[in-house]
Amino acid sequence: QGQVVESGGGLVQAGGSLRLSCTASGLAFEHYTMAWFRQAPGKEREGVSCIGWSGSSTSYRDSVKGRFTISRDNAKNVIYLQMDNLKPEDTAMYYCAADRYRACLSTMTPHQSMYKIWGQGTQVTVSS
Repeated sequence: QGQVVESGGGLVQAGGSLRLSCTASGLAFEHYTMAWFRQAPGKEREGVSCIGWSGSSTSYRDSVKGRFTISRDNAKNVIYLQMDNLKPEDTAMYYCAADRYRACLSTMTPHQSMYKIWGQGTQVTVSS
């Protein structure tokens, strides 16, 4: 079983940008669908975005469409989440997750029950 480690969180003003990274190790990265989730205090964890193992399929929850972009670099075993025009409601702990050959459909946001490998999270705080 491999592991994933997130980085890149921080404090930013509304309208600003951050880029999160998630580095995987101990797994055949090119065979894994990767996803980002987030959890705000007092709320359930929700899927933000996913990217298929080849990078050709992506999905975003409606509230981040047009602002967030997911990408992956299979040569470096890393995925990114570029977050632009951040809003206070984006404040949450952001988690990276991985699952082998999991479908990532543009019509569906990822669900946490579908992913087996999880990171520890990185905090994103957006001030108004």
